[in-house]
Amino acid sequence: MLLDLNQGTGSASPYSFGFKSFIMAPAFRKLSGYSLLIGSLFMVLTMLLHPSGGDMQHILKISRVAIISHSLGILSTVFSAYGFYGLASALLTPSRLSFLGLCFAGFALVAVMLAALLNGIVLPLYVLQQAPVAEESLTPVKLVIQYGVTINAALAYVFIAGYSIAMLIWSFGMIRAEKFPYWLGIWGILLVGISVVAALFQLNFISVTGFTVYVAGIVSWIISAAFILIRKSHSIDTI
Repeated sequence: MLLDLNQGTGSASPYSFGFKSFIMAPAFRKLSGYSLLIGSLFMVLTMLLHPSGGDMQHILKISRVAIISHSLGILSTVFSAYGFYGLASALLTPSRLSFLGLCFAGFALVAVMLAALLNGIVLPLYVLQQAPVAEESLTPVKLVIQYGVTINAALAYVFIAGYSIAMLIWSFGMIRAEKFPYWLGIWGILLVGISVVAALFQLNFISVTGFTVYVAGIVSWIISAAFILIRKSHSIDTI
């Protein structure tokens, strides 16, 4: 995936495994771009199909849709992780700062995967199992549901914080390394800035609407980066 330019020359480079030693294989760049597109598509489908929360009866009604939509969300994390690895590789410099962004992105993806698993699969299955319980015995079930909602909210904040930091690091990398269009780096920084301002004004990011708006913003940035990776897949870019 990363090719050594010094191989066979017998010369050593001060940037061994660094900025001037490697090129990104076109096939790796192309596959990374397509992985980002697929991950974004599944993320959008998850938000479109995502049912709003409610009481136990409502969860029973939407259980099948919830399981399907959140399964797509979990699948999106796999494609996104590979795509982010390719993006970080495309932005590689001697400092490996883009890989710090990859660490934050990975942290965010783990959080959103756990949120989708708990809220979209574990919770509906648990409610389905407890459905036959008599009404007077539902208090413990309701407490478990509320506990799950609280955990889901915390994981959503971890995802938002982790991904925002990753996008900020990569956006600055795009501007400094000039490997991506300047406007994409500016767009990423603006998205993070808008998110910070919205948080200061106490926008509820963990509501279905708030989270959808945030995801729409980051997906626009991811898709743009994906198309650029694919478009440049037939050229050799020194990284």
